Amino acid sequence: MHRFDLLVVGDANPDVIIGPLRTDLAFGQREQLADSGVLTLGGSGAITAAGAARLGLKVAFAGRVGDDAGGRFVRDALDERGVDTSALRIDPSLPTPLTTVLTRDGDRAIVTAPGTLAAIGAGDVPPELLAASRHVHSSSCFLLPKLAPSLPGLLRAARGHGATTSVDTNDDPAGRWEVGDLLSETDFLLPNAAEARRLTGAAGAWEAATLLAARGPAVVVKDGAAGAFACRDGELTTTPGIPVTAVDTVGAGDSFNAGFLAGVLAGLPLGTALRCGVVCGGFSVRARGGTAGQATWDDVLVHLERTESDHA
Repeated sequence: MHRFDLLVVGDANPDVIIGPLRTDLAFGQREQLADSGVLTLGGSGAITAAGAARLGLKVAFAGRVGDDAGGRFVRDALDERGVDTSALRIDPSLPTPLTTVLTRDGDRAIVTAPGTLAAIGAGDVPPELLAASRHVHSSSCFLLPKLAPSLPGLLRAARGHGATTSVDTNDDPAGRWEVGDLLSETDFLLPNAAEARRLTGAAGAWEAATLLAARGPAVVVKDGAAGAFACRDGELTTTPGIPVTAVDTVGAGDSFNAGFLAGVLAGLPLGTALRCGVVCGGFSVRARGGTAGQATWDDVLVHLERTESDHA
């Protein structure tokens, strides 16, 4: 019996988001000013979990934080959003990860001190929790060097319990982009367009999605304001973005993940699940940080009904 709709295994940390910068980042002890700064819940996994809980899913999170103020901040933020944190372990020796995001001209630079990310392993995912989840999502595998080699086996075990699986690799700081046999155990791969190209070396995101899908998963590519597209069984499905005034794009892809997975778990067709993701990604950019603007399921339904009316 599945007690949880979604189990997220991955990264959770405080985000310090500052920007937009008006000039290049200057060293030499120069003081620079930005329009705003915010301390908020970060980490691709944590933002996805929070977004899915906001949509009404029963969500659990597995990972590690330190025994410090950052760890308490993360746990409190997830608890407040209704995410089960019983498998969010406290590491007695390593600090909670911390990320600083500097924004400028619609782009951002991300600097992360990994802390407990280096220690997260398959042993941090209780077998009973794995067996109790309808879907298992893993985030930021390139930031989790201990977990990455055992991740295919973890997803295989989840599938053995009847779960579906998904992976959002996020960026690879080492630039190697090696996933081994991970894709053979993944039902949905959720890269953005740049990540899809880097995972394959392909010049275009469409070609990259086709190459990745040939290795097993349905490939769902997030393409910013242009929307999203998916490749499954040789067929391409697209959906446009929604009109929105962007305040901050941090975490938009993770909110897309939450919306897309909510659509899949609701039994919706792939194209409709894509639209759910696009709506959630669009809502996210209306506020600073990855979670403040996240959509509810009612928000998603309103946009789906509007889309169907426009097509009628």
